[in-house]
Amino acid sequence: MYRAVGFLERLDVGVMVDPSSPVASINSLGRSRVVCVGDLMLDRFVYGRVERTSPEAPVPILRTDHDVDMLGGVGNVVRNLVSLGARATLLSVIGDDEVGRRLTAMVEREGWVEPHLLVERGRVSTEKTRFVAGGQQLLRADSETTEVIAPGSAERLFGLAQEAFAGSDVVVLSDYAKGVLAGDLPQRLIEAARDAGRPLVVDPRGPDFGRYAGATVLTPNRTELGVAVGTRLETDDVIVDACRRLIARHEVGAILVTRSRDGMTLVPADGCVAHLKAEAREVFDVSGAGDTVVATLAAALGQGVDLFSAARLANAAAGVAVGRAGTAAVSAADLLHAKHAGDLSAPKAKIVPLAAALVAVAGWRAQGQRIGFTNGCFDLLHPGHVSLLRQARQAADRVIVGLNSDASVRRLKGADRPVQREVARAQVLASLETVDLVVVFAEDTPVRLIEALRPDCLVKGSDYAIDAVVGADIVQGYGGSVLIAEIEPGYSTTGTIRRLRD
Repeated sequence: MYRAVGFLERLDVGVMVDPSSPVASINSLGRSRVVCVGDLMLDRFVYGRVERTSPEAPVPILRTDHDVDMLGGVGNVVRNLVSLGARATLLSVIGDDEVGRRLTAMVEREGWVEPHLLVERGRVSTEKTRFVAGGQQLLRADSETTEVIAPGSAERLFGLAQEAFAGSDVVVLSDYAKGVLAGDLPQRLIEAARDAGRPLVVDPRGPDFGRYAGATVLTPNRTELGVAVGTRLETDDVIVDACRRLIARHEVGAILVTRSRDGMTLVPADGCVAHLKAEAREVFDVSGAGDTVVATLAAALGQGVDLFSAARLANAAAGVAVGRAGTAAVSAADLLHAKHAGDLSAPKAKIVPLAAALVAVAGWRAQGQRIGFTNGCFDLLHPGHVSLLRQARQAADRVIVGLNSDASVRRLKGADRPVQREVARAQVLASLETVDLVVVFAEDTPVRLIEALRPDCLVKGSDYAIDAVVGADIVQGYGGSVLIAEIEPGYSTTGTIRRLRD
């Protein structure tokens, strides 16, 4: 056993993400490499309509229209990680049956997943079938086993996990009490993650949270927390007290309690308690929302996002997930839309992470469109900026703006800049017809964006010589062009600020 308090601060995860920058935090999620160990299952949704009740019994007759199969359990955590742009290693045990073969095929179709599915003869793979009509779940039928996996499978799983930890940023244990995370395997995995210097997030089950002693974060829902302490949890104070008792007893770093319509409560071993209000505008289906929380939290912690900011992102992701049918996966673009409500919550919002921008660029290129790119702080938008963006649009069919994050602007311009936060600056740019996408970047230069997006035309103002334009050599190297745009004289953000101070 070991004490996890302070574990997050000791991790060697590179540059910490600025907690005041939600856009930078969301963009960082796609860089996480996550090892996921737990119970894999098939979530099947059978949709139809109910028009009458059965003459045989007082039950509705469901006239089925279609059915949808999705990865469930730890598989849903992986789906959400992939949707966020992260890479996942999946380790689980399945049966030698039709459901197991279906699960294997589905996992293999997921991009950016390295699967290690061990097959046990005679084992029943878990399948949950939900019957839905009019947006309401009528019935759930489960086919499963809770038998503990064979000792040989546990040893192989542990060995594979140890190897995977070396190339990971964070570890997730997704326990659905179906026999994979049984016996001493959770403790061995926690100790191995500690030895590898990796934070570990556990989605727990059952009354004995001692099985997860030393974990970085536990993510029970209110019911699961109540089972662990043996009492009903009705108020904030009772929930916090239960968490503190479990933290002290089992030496975990923090507990994040999901509370359905009441949001979440974060109780760290050290630091202030935080109650996060639910962000869902409308609850449509809560299936798999806990997996979305685990995936988002883990991806954020894996990139050095502080625990409170990571919990806020997870809360926003849960709000998106429960507003959709089925075990929905949430993308980084969804999170950005959720964080910037209002006009930007529309499906075609222009403020997107790099992963979503790459998808858009691929589609535009398939249509033969020319991609333009420019970048800057765009702190106080003025006619010079408008002229630059207009010239960029004249040179390309689509224009992407790389926007320096708040932290990046401070490093480049000084502690008193930016005047406007990145959210406001991004909103103003996104409102312009000449701009198709805005991608916020946390680095000092847009080199990473340029290398990924490979614009056909790179645009900068004429206050730059072409050999001083960051990324010019990259674009020209693959045959692209660099446009030095004419600038409107007499306009600059720095000059405007100086005149206001004078």
